[in-house]
Amino acid sequence: MSPAAYSRQELLIAAVTRLLEGCRHVAVGASSPIPGGAALLGRALSGGAMRVSVLGSTRNNFFTNGGVELFDCAAQGRVDAFFLSGGQIDGQANINLVGTGPYPRSDVRWSGSFGSAYLYFLVPRVILFREEHSRRTLVEKVDFISAPGVSALNVWRRGGPQALITNLCLFAFDKAKGCFRLESVHPGHTVEEVLDQTGFTFDRPGNVPETPPPDAAALALMRGAIRAEIAETYPRFAATAFAAGETA
Repeated sequence: MSPAAYSRQELLIAAVTRLLEGCRHVAVGASSPIPGGAALLGRALSGGAMRVSVLGSTRNNFFTNGGVELFDCAAQGRVDAFFLSGGQIDGQANINLVGTGPYPRSDVRWSGSFGSAYLYFLVPRVILFREEHSRRTLVEKVDFISAPGVSALNVWRRGGPQALITNLCLFAFDKAKGCFRLESVHPGHTVEEVLDQTGFTFDRPGNVPETPPPDAAALALMRGAIRAEIAETYPRFAATAFAAGETA
């Protein structure tokens, strides 16, 4: 299948969906159309065995009190996967949602940490998602740690980073070593491009594979049922993200 046969968003949705295999309950926060599409695709491919909660949705949100119930579910061990992002992400999977420059006199201020640290410690599979892959977003060390990717051995946590996916590639996180490993590079991009655009060091195999494209069945679901479902929460994304080309 050629890259022209699917959109960038469809490739990312398919890649994230593979990371969710085996999950019982996937929760998706606000402003997350690609993670939301991936969770809905995962549910469809599982025959409905996966429960999906998309904050901001009416049809696909079982919570009546928003984040409060999400936090309760996470504390009870009833959320298997969640998504986090940040204005900055570093090589230890620390995320910064506060701003750049020395705190508290930050040069740029963002939305704030909210429940990121809480969920990072409690949800077993946290997938970091940042579409922009550049040295300003993937940095050697974040300016402020909103949520730490690693903890000291005497700190209890059952949650933590599983992977980081960007517009260029997919990284897996090695919890034992506390660093990322390059798992695959998306079609149309190269390892050299990833090295040039990444501000932190990472492990990589001698031969880095290409991220698998979505297959015909996944594309058919995305362009049909998933597009219709995600449109309820993200109508503009649904109208523009899915290619209309061939599916094989």
